[in-house]
Amino acid sequence: MRVTNSVARHARKKKVLKRASGYYGDKSRRLRMATQQVDKSLVHAYTDRKDKKGQYRQLWIMRINAAVREEGLSYSKFISALHKANITLNRKMLSEMAVRDPLSFKKLIDIAKQ
Repeated sequence: MRVTNSVARHARKKKVLKRASGYYGDKSRRLRMATQQVDKSLVHAYTDRKDKKGQYRQLWIMRINAAVREEGLSYSKFISALHKANITLNRKMLSEMAVRDPLSFKKLIDIAKQ
């Protein structure tokens, strides 16, 4: 009995080539090169999703540092003082306060200075 796998194979090829559309040259047309590039792209996509979280944290820290230095304090001393005062705000919220609500952020800085 002759068994063919043509429908499933065609579907697999179509899936890979659809993901590879837009790649340069043969990477979007030839199955082997497209498969290799799609696999590599998926690896980069995974690691870059993880890296993005760290990049946002760096951005928040830079914003907090800039706002705190205007008041004559350093970032590390500010964070340390907040911990000692039992104020548990994460860096994302602190940076949002620094940008959008400078008055309440100034109150936090005053608490940290005491």
